[in-house]
Amino acid sequence: MTNLIAFQGEAGAYSHLACSKYHPDMEALPCASFQAAFTAVKTGKAKAAMIPVENTLAGRVSDIYHLLPEGDLFITAEHYLPIRHQLLGVKGAKLSDIKIARSHAMALGQVRKNLMKLGIAPMEDIDTAGAANKVAMREDKTIAAVASTLAAELYDLDILKADIEDEPHNTTRFLTLAPKPIARTQSEGPCVTSFIFKVRNVPSALYKALGGFATNGLNMTKLESYMVGGSFRATQFYADVEGHPGDAGMKYALEELQFFSEKVVMLGTYAADKAREA
Repeated sequence: MTNLIAFQGEAGAYSHLACSKYHPDMEALPCASFQAAFTAVKTGKAKAAMIPVENTLAGRVSDIYHLLPEGDLFITAEHYLPIRHQLLGVKGAKLSDIKIARSHAMALGQVRKNLMKLGIAPMEDIDTAGAANKVAMREDKTIAAVASTLAAELYDLDILKADIEDEPHNTTRFLTLAPKPIARTQSEGPCVTSFIFKVRNVPSALYKALGGFATNGLNMTKLESYMVGGSFRATQFYADVEGHPGDAGMKYALEELQFFSEKVVMLGTYAADKAREA
């Protein structure tokens, strides 16, 4: 197996930046979709995948929670990457020349106020790095891209205005996914346990299923619901809980969850990013 880590997007995407920062010993592998990134790991083409799951401004990346249950991959790490958007133009362009800024819809949503102040119209593209590549190829001084510093380097674009995100706390949470879970002990420090579950069709099932986490003083930092199987009644949940399955409280909570659930799939226990402390 080659030492590759898959990500969704073109070279220079923020996921590519995350791969370079958190897995510098691996070579980043661009993939056309999240599904393609999952498949690259499942088939052995890549050792792992770096996937964004949520952003402090734009919210969750919805596709991921549908892929995780069927992906047969495990979460081995989490990382919180501060997102710093750059307004990129072709060589010789000035900020005053720019009329349109191209980027992914999520990125445009994170710079909406600043683009408005600059009098620049947003234009949606499929990817931040793809937008940067198009701007470079078209050589139009009136069109810019909203993308990363890495995209500026790769596509030889100038940063016309740096750090144009609307809020300084703009951060994306990334998960590293691999074919096998990591063995992590309680003594290795704070950790997060992630799992997917589908509650039984009984009254107050969700309340009962999650009661054990509250009574045992466990901090559930994420609970996402989504429909499965084309039914409004078949609801599945994704959860992150701070703690280790070997802890006494977590054991009791998971036993209660199992009792009131049709299915529980453990996705991994991994080190909590230090950003959680902040």
